[in-house]
Amino acid sequence: MTLKIHIAEGAAPYEQVRAQIAEQARSGELPVGHRLPTVRGLAESLGLAANTVAKAYRALEADGVIETRGRHGTYVAAAGSAAARELAAAARAYGERARRLGLTQDEALAAVRDALRAAYQE
Repeated sequence: MTLKIHIAEGAAPYEQVRAQIAEQARSGELPVGHRLPTVRGLAESLGLAANTVAKAYRALEADGVIETRGRHGTYVAAAGSAAARELAAAARAYGERARRLGLTQDEALAAVRDALRAAYQE
């Protein structure tokens, strides 16, 4: 696993760690089951505070990218497991809410496209 933190870059260091690990997991560079360094170990190697790396790990775990197995360590999770379930639940909730608000499918989809366009431009 290779991570590079650019302090001058606009993104917060924890977000850079989160984004790089997520991308490496998605691309297969970090295979499912790959054991990640400890929070302290990674923080030391990157010259960051342990809390910064811990925040990135918590976000990755919430997204279903990694899983912590207690004292056994932190590993790359099976692709799509928790993340896919969470995304499907959010999509169902959005669809139900859009219907209750009286939106057509086209209007609801347009709102999603706008939100995604804004989210991926950040």
